Parts: sequence; structure tokens; C-alpha cells
Amino acid sequence: MSITRLGTGKRMSEAVIHNGTVYLAGQVGDPAGDITAQAKSALAEVDRLLAEAGTDKTRILQTIIWLADIKDFDAMNVVWESWVAPGHTPARATGEAKLATPDYKVEFIVTAALP
Repeated sequence: MSITRLGTGKRMSEAVIHNGTVYLAGQVGDPAGDITAQAKSALAEVDRLLAEAGTDKTRILQTIIWLADIKDFDAMNVVWESWVAPGHTPARATGEAKLATPDYKVEFIVTAALP
């Protein structure tokens, strides 16, 4: 079975496709923004990568969300609920963690199926 890597760099690939499944690297938003702006820009990147892989958000199987501060849970959910496809909500987990830099407030890790 083949493995396709998208946006491959020295440290990681933005996405890896194997056996009909798309695995995205963690997506973060513009670190200059607040939680709302970061969530919106990160999810826009999820959309872009899924499209490049040949799928879309209606085929997301699982999302893991890391928040730098769990106090941002409600604000992040407002963005999530306006973005996620109704009737196609994935399995999801959300937790609090230190992210790569103190400026990042949210990171989305997505696994999706190909059509």
C-alpha cells in the first residue's frame, strides 16, 4: 500500500495519506490572534489540506483539540460549531496542553477518510 505525503518538510509532513485515510499534522492559527481568530484560521488550514488530499470536513473521523488554556473551551466551541458540517460531527477529544509557542492558543489534529 502506498503512502502519499503532502507538504513534506525537514521535520514533518502537513498531511499523510495511507489506506484511504488522511492524517493531518496539528493545525494552529495565526499566533497574533485571539482564540476565535486562531481557531478560524486553523480550521481554514484544515479545509485547505483536506481539499488538497481529495476529501473534505464531512469525512472527518476524529479530531483532537489542544487548548493552551481550557478557559477558552467555550469560545473555541463557538467557532467549531459554526465550522463543523451538521450531521457529520467526528469523534472528538479536547484537552489542555502547552503548545509549541506561548502565542498559540489552539491546535487541531484531524484524521479523515477519502471518498
